[in-house]
Amino acid sequence: MLWSVVIPVKTTQAGKSRLDLPGADRPQLALAVALDTIAAAAASQQVGEVLVVTSDADVQAGVEQIDGATWIPDPGMGLNGAVRAGLERASEEARAGMLGDLPALTPADLDEALAAAAGHERAVVADAENSGTVLVTWRTPATYEPHFGPESAARHVEAGHALLDVPARSALRRDVDTAEQLRDAAALGLGPRTSALLQAARGAA
Repeated sequence: MLWSVVIPVKTTQAGKSRLDLPGADRPQLALAVALDTIAAAAASQQVGEVLVVTSDADVQAGVEQIDGATWIPDPGMGLNGAVRAGLERASEEARAGMLGDLPALTPADLDEALAAAAGHERAVVADAENSGTVLVTWRTPATYEPHFGPESAARHVEAGHALLDVPARSALRRDVDTAEQLRDAAALGLGPRTSALLQAARGAA
């Protein structure tokens, strides 16, 4: 079974507004985080395609350099509207929506979660705080109703998604909105773009 994975990405000017690091350009950091996430997903063995929903020209240009990933325009209907638009355009029968701020994600992390999701018609992976959603899946064609946002894991469960027991060590659960969360993700090992940017920032600070 191969999956279509949809990743919504805000404009880099608007994204990661709470992620303020000395010496780091926030839009460039947001771009690096997004592209590391997309590249990890595209390299996953169980992923047939990655659809990035974005209106940001820098993100679009970066996606065009990643094999297995394509972008579609953001319809301007918020996070869940962007995910829904991507899911409806996907080509694989098994489909997933995933956050774009997982800079420590590895292909193996995603493969492990998708293998678990394959046993359910609908499934969800909660973030490290067990409140938000990092990944939500549908195994058969459906009316796609993602519920990303605060306390969304419970909303997905209420909507019939099985809560997957993805281990805390999985970088899939480490989404990044703050400097503290970025440090937690860094302890697992960051993707090359994010790591290089942070090294440059430390040198400039």
